[in-house]
Amino acid sequence: MMTIAEALHDLGVRSDSLSEQEKQQLDGDGYLPIPGVLSAERIEIICARQHELLDAEGDLAGAEVHREAGTDRLSDLINKGDVYHIVISHPKVLAAIAHVLAGDLKLSSLNSRAALPGLGQQGLHADWGRLEKPGEYQVCNSMWLLDDYTPYNGATRVVPGTHKGTKLPSDIMSDTTQPHPDEVVLQGKAGDVVVVNSHAWHGGTLNRTEKPRRVMHGYFCRRHQPQQLDQQQYITARTWDVLSEAQRVVLGVSQRPQN
Repeated sequence: MMTIAEALHDLGVRSDSLSEQEKQQLDGDGYLPIPGVLSAERIEIICARQHELLDAEGDLAGAEVHREAGTDRLSDLINKGDVYHIVISHPKVLAAIAHVLAGDLKLSSLNSRAALPGLGQQGLHADWGRLEKPGEYQVCNSMWLLDDYTPYNGATRVVPGTHKGTKLPSDIMSDTTQPHPDEVVLQGKAGDVVVVNSHAWHGGTLNRTEKPRRVMHGYFCRRHQPQQLDQQQYITARTWDVLSEAQRVVLGVSQRPQN
């Protein structure tokens, strides 16, 4: 099997895939917007598939990983449509994740989250918990915007620079759902991707519009860490067959299933 370095190279990731300014923003702020990754046509296909899956899965939607009140969630998207495989093959997004995780990465899970009207508020949190040593990052998320991110529709807020320490929001905030004085509410257009160092404090905000706000989360971890969803356990034979060897390495699977 390819190494992860060989797989990333095969998928087009190069040392100059990110500019020095982009690397500095990831290092300093803990997040990087990448505009225009998804075409309007691909967004339309993804959103149509999302509707199909939500209708088909009903109350079980998202159950493979996580269900959350006030949201529509879906999980295990790698196995639910070829249109989702861009998450494990887009070179610039992978380059940003590789920068955070020092080239040592695999997909942990691919889920979607839609903050419903009047709902969706989350407390600030870090996905990993407390880091023992600053800078030894274990997880990184990519947010694939299916709707515009605005200050009003439940977009994600991030507190820049908090990935560089070892404190958690609960260490300094009595109520993590409240605004933080340094937080930034991310903004962007449908089709953009925002790569977020998952050790930075972040959380969804309240959707104050009349429509759901939809985003996919391509969540990555170090290769020695357990995945949020065991990809080898869940991968289907069909998915295995349509993925390239490099994509399988990024997915963290090594054996073709029988199903």
